[in-house]
Parts: sequence; structure tokens; C-alpha cells
Amino acid sequence: MAVSEEVVREELKKVIDPELFVNIIDLGLIYNVTLAETPEAKTNISIDMTMTSPMCPAGPQMIANSKQVLTAVEGVGEVEVKIVLDPPWSPDRMTEDARDQLGIF
Repeated sequence: MAVSEEVVREELKKVIDPELFVNIIDLGLIYNVTLAETPEAKTNISIDMTMTSPMCPAGPQMIANSKQVLTAVEGVGEVEVKIVLDPPWSPDRMTEDARDQLGIF
């Protein structure tokens, strides 16, 4: 299986925000995914990720979990997770499923 943005986003659904109990994709925390092929036939991944609040205490755990699930994918080389705060996160970025799970209508 080739590493693609779709594969990366699907794998990141395994990372759950420990405070909200919703995955980081459905929460809308992943802004950009950049893939770069290496000479060793691996794919390096760079992710722009935000938090629901600038001082989110779960941030380090979600970053570590993101790296863990992605490095387990065959063909993945290095994984970089950059925290960005611009644009700021808002509930508008959440999927319908996440809104339903959190009772936001």
C-alpha cells in the first residue's frame, strides 16, 4: 500500500483526544499533510496540527500518538508534527460525527 494523504488521515483517526474522546481527524485538528519521497523509497510525513485551545494539556500526548501510529505504517520514514495556531481552531472544523458525539448541533 502506497503512503498517501488518505492513508495518513485514516491512520490518524486512531489518535483520540483524551479529553474529548473524539479522534483528531473528526475534531478538525489536522490542517495540512505533506508527503516527501526519500531516496530510500520511504515517505516522510509532515503534519500541521492545531489544538482546541492554545494551552491544551493533551497536546504532547496527541503529538506522540500521531507519530506512533504513522511510523507503524509500512513505507513511512520520518514523521514531523508541527503545532500551528493560525488559523485558530473552531468547532466549525469538526465533522458531523464529532458534533453528534459531543452533542453540538
